[in-house]
Amino acid sequence: MTDPPHSPSLPAAGAAKTPAHHGREGRHRLPGHRREAWRRRVLAYSQVELVPSSGRSTGDRCLLLVLVRKVVGHVEFRLCASCSEGVITEVSIEERFHRSGLGTRALSHLRARYPGVVWRTTLDRRVTRDLMRRMRVLRKAEDTRCAHARD
Repeated sequence: MTDPPHSPSLPAAGAAKTPAHHGREGRHRLPGHRREAWRRRVLAYSQVELVPSSGRSTGDRCLLLVLVRKVVGHVEFRLCASCSEGVITEVSIEERFHRSGLGTRALSHLRARYPGVVWRTTLDRRVTRDLMRRMRVLRKAEDTRCAHARD
């Protein structure tokens, strides 16, 4: 008895492969993209420190996002203890940390640090709009301040 030239379980040498699935990389995924996003997320959560600081003007505060002695972003905000209201006036994060969860981590940190404060924002840019919607931070008119801040 002689064996056939190729076994039925293996495709012939010239036959095209037709896999049932496309493997880890997927048909439309960029190679290594998922690993890079995961690496950025781990870096954002394990090595970026959240450091409170004073803001540019009186009454403003700032949360710095620091990676090994380099500021990679900041969140500027105002607080009114009388109204129990916080207003986020600026969010800036380096582009390499976009979609890493760092913005969510920073706003969650503010909520934990100032419990009972209702957060609002004056921002209406495309970059921050999704973050504010995800974190359920309501939009506030640009020039409206509480009565305590006007005095």
